[in-house]
Amino acid sequence: MKKNSIVILDFGSQYNQLIARRIREMGVYAEIVPYFEPLEKIKEREPKGIILSGGPASVYLEDAYMIDKAIYDLGIPILAVCYGMQLTNHLLGGKVEAADKQEFGKAILVLDEATNPLFEGIPNNSQVWMSHQDHVVKMAPGFEQIAHTDSCIATCCNKEKDIYCVQFHPEVTHSEYGKEIYKNFVFNIAKCEQNWNMNNYIEETIKNIKATVGDKKVLLGLSGGVDSSVAATLIHRAIGDQLTCIFVDTGLLRKDEAKTVMEIYGENFHMNIKCVNAEERFLSKLEGVSDPEAKRKIIGKEFVEVFNEEASKLTDVTFLAQGTIYPDVIESQSVKGPSMTIKSHHNVGGLPEDMKFTLLEPLRELFKDEVRKVGRELGIPDHMIDRHPFPGPGLGIRILGEVSKEKADILREADAIFIEELRKADLYNKVSQAFVVLLPVKSVGVMGDFRTYEYTAVLRSANTIDFMTATWSKLPYEFLEVVSNRIINEVKGINRLTYDISSKPPATIEWE
Repeated sequence: MKKNSIVILDFGSQYNQLIARRIREMGVYAEIVPYFEPLEKIKEREPKGIILSGGPASVYLEDAYMIDKAIYDLGIPILAVCYGMQLTNHLLGGKVEAADKQEFGKAILVLDEATNPLFEGIPNNSQVWMSHQDHVVKMAPGFEQIAHTDSCIATCCNKEKDIYCVQFHPEVTHSEYGKEIYKNFVFNIAKCEQNWNMNNYIEETIKNIKATVGDKKVLLGLSGGVDSSVAATLIHRAIGDQLTCIFVDTGLLRKDEAKTVMEIYGENFHMNIKCVNAEERFLSKLEGVSDPEAKRKIIGKEFVEVFNEEASKLTDVTFLAQGTIYPDVIESQSVKGPSMTIKSHHNVGGLPEDMKFTLLEPLRELFKDEVRKVGRELGIPDHMIDRHPFPGPGLGIRILGEVSKEKADILREADAIFIEELRKADLYNKVSQAFVVLLPVKSVGVMGDFRTYEYTAVLRSANTIDFMTATWSKLPYEFLEVVSNRIINEVKGINRLTYDISSKPPATIEWE
């Protein structure tokens, strides 16, 4: 599958993950690597095509991101997008300058060569999405213009070398025929085959797990979330009782989480699961800590220490399995620009260098939608697979400021009511992620004849396709009223509810 692939070089574009997703949706494996990936390593992958992504830099600056020019002589078709187009022309003898008329947003693509293989089936005068302040003013020798907009050379190519350059972003939905342009590159130009599917992935991964683990034992932290649950089920399918799952009750989990996990995976899937109650341990470590990044690191460190302690009670445990998925890996890379690390991921950052386990991460090449497909193929119930994302640090980052047992208990009850009402109103699967945030703010209220002074909570619900961008959910007022009444009346400690109407960007979906 991977020799029939597309490699995407990351120059810091916020759209990198979208490019990879678009290509995988076509049934072709695509992976993102940093722009400084050595040429030999790229060649070892034997890709059918290479995509140079966009990025925020200018190619003519001293510290611009550069690549080895030999990449253009590998005989592998190249699609250069935005910064990639500018870089290609700059390196091969063209000229790039700051544009007098910068383009950010929609533009009309006028085809100069409608028969070009990149534009097969694409009508003239279609809408594309631009995001650039520089543009190519002189194409490199051997390149010809094949499309333009009012203000720039929008597409050019060197047919002899199979290099195609586009100034716009075909991967975003605002580019009307963007998917078709990628299909033309992937199938017509790079000659890829459609062989990336989850059935193949499961078979290959199970084989790899068996070969990697051998007769050793694996320890996995089972949180109940989609990623860890699918990882556990996949590994269990491969090695059975060689897998021991540790479910750590951190005191920062959802209501009845331990009970649900033990019932579904312990009883129904017959996994070997040990439940460790570490609530007091985690909460004591978090006492007095308000910084969100510090909280994440403390929780990650405690997880690993719990695993070390539990593993010491077992024999031959060599591997620590995690539900790390591809966006975790991408966002934790250090390429500067919009795709730079925004936060450390519990599964990727925060692991100590002296950790005695070898990591086993069977999902690290999959996007979230692919993980869900694998879960369904493995027989995990829909209501578990369709669960909204829940962060590794749990309620620790949904309680703003210092964390305490009192606050965690309050938030657990409020969150359970919100989710219950979403399910009752048939809204749960219509939003992408919904939860409650507890603020370190108290306000005055009146309940009956009594004055109250209690916490303020925030309802957060977001809609997204890829979790890179998101809009706030337009939930009905009547529904919000029901949720507000229930939480204020039933949850002791909250007397005021607000609704978060921020989109991502500029906000993030989680508050911390």
